[in-house]
Amino acid sequence: MQTRLPVLSLSLFALASCSSLGSDREGQAPQHEAAQAPLPGLVNVDHLILPGETHFKHLWQVTDGGENAEAYWSFDGRALSFQAKIGDAECDRIYFTRGHGNIEQVSSGKGTTTCAYYLPDGQSILYASTHSGHETCPPAPDRSKGYVWALYPEYDIYARNLETGEVTTLVTGPGYDAEATVSPQGDRMVFTSTRSGDVELWTCNLDGSDLLQVTDEPGYDGGAFYSPDGQWLVFRSTAFSEDKRDEEIAEYRRLLAQDLVKPSDMELVVIRTDGTDRRVLTRLGKANFAPSFFPNGKRIIFSSNHHDDRRPAMNFDLFAIDLDGGNLERITYFDGQFGKQFDSFPLFSPDGRFLAFSSNRGAGPPHDTNVFIAEWK
Repeated sequence: MQTRLPVLSLSLFALASCSSLGSDREGQAPQHEAAQAPLPGLVNVDHLILPGETHFKHLWQVTDGGENAEAYWSFDGRALSFQAKIGDAECDRIYFTRGHGNIEQVSSGKGTTTCAYYLPDGQSILYASTHSGHETCPPAPDRSKGYVWALYPEYDIYARNLETGEVTTLVTGPGYDAEATVSPQGDRMVFTSTRSGDVELWTCNLDGSDLLQVTDEPGYDGGAFYSPDGQWLVFRSTAFSEDKRDEEIAEYRRLLAQDLVKPSDMELVVIRTDGTDRRVLTRLGKANFAPSFFPNGKRIIFSSNHHDDRRPAMNFDLFAIDLDGGNLERITYFDGQFGKQFDSFPLFSPDGRFLAFSSNRGAGPPHDTNVFIAEWK
């Protein structure tokens, strides 16, 4: 969803092993009873639960090395889709796993991809790809313009049937179409698009029909997830300052004309799926992103660097907040060395028992990012 820290380095993806994971202890490990893994064959890494992470009863590591992120559950909670760089790939590919260390590629290998999500049938995964316009990875964003994300206009949204291999185009058209997630009700999806001339949220049926524009305010609105009842969306949105709003909007539009956006100032917003009742949820400053709902629909879990006073603020941890903006709670406390202090992309399993997230914690080079699953308490 264009939320991966760009400084993450490419390295080989390897199957998790007890010997490699057990060598790095970053805090005093709580004592835990044995537990059954949420997916078969996962490596238990309870020793990587840090002091203060009281909601984590058990912890398992799904991937081991390289760049792995945005792991999202299938509707039955028995599989994860995610994006990763493996081997000599220079940009992201889409994968899924049902455990036992088996990782299978979904995307074609052309262009770049992002934002995979299971469809309700459990046999199809949707994702965004630039393969229609790029045989290889598209050019990286121009960082002389600052810390920016590229909104490649070649991105369209596809679905692949895992049994037949058939790829279906779901959402296409002018501009950037990506960052799709599916309602827990199994009837619609939400995605981010520039088709209106700005970066807005849209919803549609799972076959791409019945398009509805949800947001319409200046600035980037994206990375949305549905509430459990399918009635609300939570997403990240550009936060313009009151005293320099016009100037900042003009700069935002200059970058957007170059298919770029700066993500350094984002707050969380909730809105009804029909576009009414838009509410700003956080006013924390800096970058708040990757929000999703708790299973009860009453709280939001997300990633933020608002607590990091350094420049640049690179320490991202998980936080939770009520829907009225109160009761802010820090969930993770991973404050490793620079380049190794990232917890993000949290999503609860359909039954609410487990939390998948991505983290730099554990053994390996500083910028390795792996997928973890915590048993929640």
